[in-house]
Amino acid sequence: MRPLSRLGATSLCLIGVVNAADGYSADAYPSKPVRMIVAYPPGGGTDILARMVGQKLTDALGQPVVVDNRPGANGNIGSELAAKATPDGYTLLMGTANLTVNPGLYRKLRYQPMKDFVPVVLVTQTPNILVVHPSVPASSVKELIVLAKAKPGQLNFASNGAGASSHLSGELMKAKAGIDMTHVPYKGAGPALSALLANEVQVMFANPLAVLPHVRSNRLRALAMTASRRSAALPELPTMAESGLPDYEVVAWYGVLAPTGTPKPIVVKLNHELVKVVRLPEIHERLLKEAAYPVGNTPEEFAAFIRSETVKWAKVIRDSGARVD
Repeated sequence: MRPLSRLGATSLCLIGVVNAADGYSADAYPSKPVRMIVAYPPGGGTDILARMVGQKLTDALGQPVVVDNRPGANGNIGSELAAKATPDGYTLLMGTANLTVNPGLYRKLRYQPMKDFVPVVLVTQTPNILVVHPSVPASSVKELIVLAKAKPGQLNFASNGAGASSHLSGELMKAKAGIDMTHVPYKGAGPALSALLANEVQVMFANPLAVLPHVRSNRLRALAMTASRRSAALPELPTMAESGLPDYEVVAWYGVLAPTGTPKPIVVKLNHELVKVVRLPEIHERLLKEAAYPVGNTPEEFAAFIRSETVKWAKVIRDSGARVD
């Protein structure tokens, strides 16, 4: 996968046209704590990343960056709250791929991701990891497929919520392998992982940041990753494509956005500081260790990426006929 930080700069202004006065200065920003909304419960990959980045951004800005978990409705509750917040730089969103999936999945959204947010920076891209409870008698994707075909509908796979990348990863596997597993959506990765660890569900496609500690402690078994190539952090773990499902690839992303109308100087300042955070050795190395790919690009590059991902997932959802409402 080619890092997005190599993308050429673009003059796109498709998301969140900034209408601040040209003379606005961000020198006094911030003068109070900054809220970073996470649209999922504590314990999942989005929450872990937001706290990791927020701690370093606190040091850079000299004001606390406070993570505010607002889970529910596949990220829509927290995302809507962030979209409708005062656009003054004091409310941010740790956005995920759901912002590019939900417009195609829901007939009606009470916010418009392409209009209601100005992108600040894409922090990281990460594949999901296919994991199973140790009680599942499968040590490879091929063995899991054989098991699923022998027990149609009896294997339950958890997700962060309907339409999340963990859900779409499972649906893509079902379609490509010709198997039937039962989808069980939760209100975030934390509750889904808890259910998997308790053997209430047997299978999950999960964010490496959240799941690798459980894999390394042998509480879960990893079978494959959803990227197009193996990770240097997990060279022994095959891709789904290598495991017999050609052209299989699902990559999640995490980035910081602000409500449309946030003054451009503040967006530029936040981008500058967040890029430095992503490039800090301890952050960069931890992301790589957890099989994530650090990015740290410009707002314009992030905007172009969001647009392309929205188009891609709209087609996938349209072709599959998937709907939530």
